[in-house]
Amino acid sequence: MVYCIKCGAPIKEGDKYCPMCGSPTTKVTREEFTVSGSDVVDRVKELLHEGNVTRVIVKDEKDGTLLEIPATVGVIGVVIAPWLAALGVIAALATKCRIVVERRE
Repeated sequence: MVYCIKCGAPIKEGDKYCPMCGSPTTKVTREEFTVSGSDVVDRVKELLHEGNVTRVIVKDEKDGTLLEIPATVGVIGVVIAPWLAALGVIAALATKCRIVVERRE
């Protein structure tokens, strides 16, 4: 699901404007990375520091979502620290994880 960068409302794919606030939408590209459970936290930290990432989703082998981080939280390192600690514990149980990264153009 894509969210409005101005108000955070969900937007259907193909919509050119947000149905709530009317702001124009931007194109979203997705990338996927497969990493081992022990490297997940380090890779997520790297992605959040890149700056052009709007959402990071961490999934396990069975396509279950372990953690979903919006970009507004990624900017604030103090708020994200407990999430990354919890992710480290959860990812230790998984052998391989997929990281889905959304970027807006």
